[in-house]
Amino acid sequence: MDVQIETSWKKLLNAAFEKASFQELSIFLKTEKKQGKTIYPPGPLLFNAFNLTPVDQVKVVILGQDPYHGISQAHGLSFSVPQGVKAPPSLQNIFKELKSDIGIESHVYYGDLTHWANQGVLLLNAALTVRAGEPFSHARYGWADFTDAVIEILSAEKNGLIFLLWGKFAQEKKRLIDEGKHYILTAAHPSPFSADKGFFGCRHFSKTNEILLKTGRSPIDWKLQPPTQS
Repeated sequence: MDVQIETSWKKLLNAAFEKASFQELSIFLKTEKKQGKTIYPPGPLLFNAFNLTPVDQVKVVILGQDPYHGISQAHGLSFSVPQGVKAPPSLQNIFKELKSDIGIESHVYYGDLTHWANQGVLLLNAALTVRAGEPFSHARYGWADFTDAVIEILSAEKNGLIFLLWGKFAQEKKRLIDEGKHYILTAAHPSPFSADKGFFGCRHFSKTNEILLKTGRSPIDWKLQPPTQS
């Protein structure tokens, strides 16, 4: 795979790209395409999270599982959808917590979290691709090795990152993070199946900003503006 990714990430992840597991993943993705399978997100958006948030800008990491598998939903940022696409249930629950925690109102057709990414929030999925209509269909084909390496490298190279780990899957990644150097906030997953078991009321958005301010960094503007009406 000819990896098109932001320069600082490409340098840092060079060893991960050269691993056998990533080469096998590349072959798998090419085979999927030859077989006519639709893969999300589109190729140019595969590394969108990295391209929008260079290494030196990362302050917060929000870890998801794999991209949305519906038409036009995935655009390379965990939990995010492009402007004009209706927010899936988990994202709607994130909006509910935003309102409860810091009073931010969100629009169901404005779930584009690019504004967060531009401020240093790495919106990372554990698998970066998915087959259309088949959740977790690419999760076992090498992406875990790659994204685990991303977390390990961030843990080693950076200091004071805030990891928001929502749900059991994300929390299993704690083993990759040096808790002596970084902040880890855990909660239930925002899915409708679990949001009322510890995601609602977690106050991770205000807590993140409290940590950033306490450590002399600018807080995240979590506000998302609804699309303008023509």
